[in-house]
Amino acid sequence: MHLPKKVRLVEVGPRDGLQNEQQQVTTATKIELITRLADCGLTAIEATAFVSPKWVPQMADAAAVMAGIERRPGVAYPVLVPNEQGLESALAAGATEVAVFAAASDAFSQKNINCTIKESLERFRPVLVGAKAAGVKVRGYVSCALGCPYQGEVASTAVADVAWALFEMGCYEISLGDTIGSGTPEKNKAMIESVARRVPIKKLAGHYHDTRGMAVANIYAALQIGVNVFDVSVGGLGGCPYAKGASGNVATEDVVWLLQGLGIDCGVDLGMLVDTAAWVSGQLGRVPASKVAQAVIAQR
Repeated sequence: MHLPKKVRLVEVGPRDGLQNEQQQVTTATKIELITRLADCGLTAIEATAFVSPKWVPQMADAAAVMAGIERRPGVAYPVLVPNEQGLESALAAGATEVAVFAAASDAFSQKNINCTIKESLERFRPVLVGAKAAGVKVRGYVSCALGCPYQGEVASTAVADVAWALFEMGCYEISLGDTIGSGTPEKNKAMIESVARRVPIKKLAGHYHDTRGMAVANIYAALQIGVNVFDVSVGGLGGCPYAKGASGNVATEDVVWLLQGLGIDCGVDLGMLVDTAAWVSGQLGRVPASKVAQAVIAQR
């Protein structure tokens, strides 16, 4: 078993982590969170989403967030865009990387963005064209890679089809999402291997929710077969509004602890990260969902 020597973590807390918070998080808090995460050594921080404020009110201040952050050399600040209008707004705000999202489940696609998988992919084609013309990188997300809240099982071939479509359009990397946290290690490996027959494994990333406590186990399984990019969320922030009972993304601290134990470099200072998790959780009136953060704080 050959594990990678280095892993890239994509911190999604400021966007995926905060987007469904019921209480309005101030723009200043979002900007400070992004600054603190960069201080911890994270080099890819998903800053915000240029989506309709009607559907995602928490992201209504996307342009203000982008205007307020200090852009550091070597740090990427990708933003989510659902369509051409979102891309135009992101470009106007100075975004240099965007992300698009599709689902491997038609049922989820209909509930989430009110269209079929095929229609969603066609919607993204002009986004990819526009981004390329502007010299902006595009990352692709595939939701429901290990199960759907509406249709249950999702065939790995369906995941591979969507991943390939996004890759062929020009996405430089495809993040495979366990949206409802139903994946287990061997099922996860089988899904990744199926996708890797269509898209090179070095172009794949893992995005795991910890609903059933399996996220870290799934990351370890993915590492074993060559995946070396993972989406993480400080303090375990986040969830999915269309997936009932889905808890947050895997906590950045828990993944950093795993990687340190495996001798894998991710460039992140765990102590500063725990401080950041405690700070942002405090801003939201709770304690970090991360077991590692709780343990480190308790030992201080």
